[in-house]
Amino acid sequence: MKLKKTSVAAVMAFLAMGVAHADLTIGVVQPLTGPASGLGIPVKNGIAIWPKTIAGETLKVIVLDDASDPTLGVKDAQRLVTEDKADVIVGSSATPVATPMADVTAESGTPQLSTSPAGLPPGKDKWFFRLPQSNDVMAFAVVKHMKAQGVKTVGFLGYTDAYGELWLKAMTAEAEKNGIKIVATERFARADTSVTGQVLKLSAANPDAILIVASGSGAGMPQKAVMERGYKGKVYQTHAAATQDLMRTAGKDAEGTFVVSGPATVAEQLPDSHPSKAAAVAFVQNYEKTYGVGSRNQFAGHSADALTVLEKAVPIALKKAKPGTPEFRAALRDAMETMGRTVLALGVLNWTAQDHWGYTTETGVMLKVVDGKFKVEQ
Repeated sequence: MKLKKTSVAAVMAFLAMGVAHADLTIGVVQPLTGPASGLGIPVKNGIAIWPKTIAGETLKVIVLDDASDPTLGVKDAQRLVTEDKADVIVGSSATPVATPMADVTAESGTPQLSTSPAGLPPGKDKWFFRLPQSNDVMAFAVVKHMKAQGVKTVGFLGYTDAYGELWLKAMTAEAEKNGIKIVATERFARADTSVTGQVLKLSAANPDAILIVASGSGAGMPQKAVMERGYKGKVYQTHAAATQDLMRTAGKDAEGTFVVSGPATVAEQLPDSHPSKAAAVAFVQNYEKTYGVGSRNQFAGHSADALTVLEKAVPIALKKAKPGTPEFRAALRDAMETMGRTVLALGVLNWTAQDHWGYTTETGVMLKVVDGKFKVEQ
């Protein structure tokens, strides 16, 4: 009789194990050190205040530093998919890191929520979803504003890497459609400490406006260089510069600069009719409650949007499989493609099998630096 009771207890314990929830493992690869750390740290901070569960599944979050280095980012991704069996990877915020990581996530069949607008060859982004707006969408907003400002000629000053080249491509195409000509193109490396030579060449071309393509604290150096050389035209920055680091590093030289951004950075200034206002305000209130007033930025917003995506997609995927399995990762990928219109803090997203960018041209918000703060351009 005693043996029978023990057997029943063992069977019940086994059955209980069978229905227990597995951890939902979130791998996070971000530049927490190095030139792009100003982008990665806000993402990490935002993820740190996520809830402990999604759809009843306990979150296991593993954060790794890619140090703004593509080689290290690939190693981090390899560790997450082989050792930790991550169900999804969030990162990187550095485009040169996120791009090679995509080979690892694709080979392992792991969804990657990129927090940089990395471009991949057609058909190579099956497992790769972008949380930032595409450069095409943001270039649309920049050129629309330039046209309204009477800009006819533009000088380009951007990174030598993928982020800079993708912006140059997007900007060239959009400018041509609107009768605006790019009259000078200069590049610089993320690690460069001076762009004096490039700025002198741009100034000689005398464009109506200069577009600076840089990110985080790295956007301040070229900004100061342009203004210190006495440039009198309009200066524009991309959404990777939509952080307080621009004002911190460029100081008074940031005044009057136009910056394209997603809605989250100026949540309270959005009209009530804006579809992202409620999500943007909720993100700002939650983030700044922990990290202080004025700590919001585009990249912190990506952490909130990643959570929104997972809270919508995970319950769909759980109907097919449990976390920790290839079947669940595939179901999660499929769910992201089919979850439909999703309102985020940084815009309205609608991923499909054909489009893993998903944002519309209504997304970009033009800001102006006024008294050291971002103000929505009306």
